[in-house]
Amino acid sequence: MREVPGCEAVLRRVPETLSLGVLEKVGAGEFQKEFSRVPFCTMEELGVADAVIFGTPTRFGNMCGQIRQFFDATGRLWGVGALVGKPGSAFTSSATQHGGQESTILSVHTTLLHHGMIIVGLPYTFEGQSRLDEITGGSPYGASTIAGNGPDIRWPSENELNESPLPGQARCTDCAETGRLIRVCPDRPGVYPDSLPSNSGSSIRARAFARGSRVP
Repeated sequence: MREVPGCEAVLRRVPETLSLGVLEKVGAGEFQKEFSRVPFCTMEELGVADAVIFGTPTRFGNMCGQIRQFFDATGRLWGVGALVGKPGSAFTSSATQHGGQESTILSVHTTLLHHGMIIVGLPYTFEGQSRLDEITGGSPYGASTIAGNGPDIRWPSENELNESPLPGQARCTDCAETGRLIRVCPDRPGVYPDSLPSNSGSSIRARAFARGSRVP
């Protein structure tokens, strides 16, 4: 994304709803501190973005409460149609292979459709989601990874890092005149934005995610 002239990728987070004491008890205190350098997303920023990719850990097959609360505050944008016709996508992580990744992404799609956004999934032109030789995330609904649980933390594989939900630089070029892509992630360890090196194009490394889904 950064390689496309005129396109700016912006990382933002949503406010945490749990107290620091609770976060410390569930082992998320350090993640909270690392996320503190990422600014919160404002409604004004969301409204002027040309495309938005929302990241959320799966919580019992649904988006996490922090993202839900953020969406519930977007009524003013809905009222003026600020997001109508703009590309919107979602990515997620789960602790297990069958941890509700697809239903979580679909729960985000519902809100994006109410805003009139154009849903962008992960096309089968990305052949990596059809491979059977390794455990991998990714589905037609969007990019995903399996993060592991407890001491068995798993980082995204090379295949998952190449998942591209926009698809590729073509979409960024479409937005290049104003060129502002916002990535919105919850302020907790389900979606971990800066833990991996960047890569070319619009790979997941450009909006890297996933140390996640270890916090209930």
